[in-house]
Amino acid sequence: MSWLARIKSRWNSSYRDMSETLSDDYIGERAPKGLRYSLLGALIVFVLLVILGWYWTEEPAQFDVQSLDQSANGTEPVIGTATTATLINVIDLLLNKRGGYLSNDVIPPGIWLDNIPSWEFGVIVQIRDLSKAMRESFSRSQSQSTEDPDLALAESRFNVDHTSWAVPWPESEYADGRQYLNNYLLRLSDDKAFDAQFYARADNLRYWLGTVETRLGSLSQRLSASVGQRRINTDLAGASGAKQSTQSPNELMIKTNWLKIDNVFYEARGTSWALLHFLKAVEVDFADVLAKKNAITSVQQIIRELEMTQQSVSTPMIVNGEGFGMLANHSLVMASYISRANAAIIDLRELLSQG
Repeated sequence: MSWLARIKSRWNSSYRDMSETLSDDYIGERAPKGLRYSLLGALIVFVLLVILGWYWTEEPAQFDVQSLDQSANGTEPVIGTATTATLINVIDLLLNKRGGYLSNDVIPPGIWLDNIPSWEFGVIVQIRDLSKAMRESFSRSQSQSTEDPDLALAESRFNVDHTSWAVPWPESEYADGRQYLNNYLLRLSDDKAFDAQFYARADNLRYWLGTVETRLGSLSQRLSASVGQRRINTDLAGASGAKQSTQSPNELMIKTNWLKIDNVFYEARGTSWALLHFLKAVEVDFADVLAKKNAITSVQQIIRELEMTQQSVSTPMIVNGEGFGMLANHSLVMASYISRANAAIIDLRELLSQG
């Protein structure tokens, strides 16, 4: 074994000499000053970018919806102003939070970050759904009535690709949509402007909650699929005579890619953050409808479940442990809150459909 020892000794000696030579040539006294300063500057810039990226990853805090409604009206609340003012404020926070809007950044540190862009996408989806409901349902007395022009222009602005870094710029389009919503809010608060209306009816609320229900159901499935499981195909269950385009297996293997688990988690946090504010606004604007249906506590329970999704994450990364394994699984915890909120929304829609 002596020959192995000699080879190992020569290798260690050569490696040490080479390391010392490289160190002297690039960062030591023999290195050119320009090269040393360039490497040192690059290191400092990298550290500053990492610190800036960490600073930008903080999510906006929750805000008081009722104070927004009072500031928007000045006097007695007007039906619809709470929902509209809350939607406007959510857009403001999306665009003007720490680091601004990050989903379309193409330079560091924004291009490195994926958690906050996923959070932003969750918020954007809820903005799109609520603005669509306001255009198609909340602001119209019946199916044949004329849609509000400001709401029609606003909704189209929010459907721009959220990752586009060239024309059209999402930040500019979303800001334009916010301005159209503000115009609608001003007309809504004006007693003499009869062309702007917000109809707080049970069927209108059920329309929007139906969309929320499908969003939360999809998120719950994607979160639960973090551990992967075989599921029975229930696509056509309970639908007599129904058919689908192509045949699918009786059992499906569902699993979220481990590289996308943290993205789904933060998308769910963004969705829940926006939704809980919208529900608080709905609680104000639809107070009479909810009281008549004895459904106020149902809305409050949904809000409570969504607030639990906003607890501080005390780990530097989203852990994907097994369901009953040694490590935690943050996705399953999030799925638990989302599923309970979704179940409560289903019950609320059923309650609103009753006479």
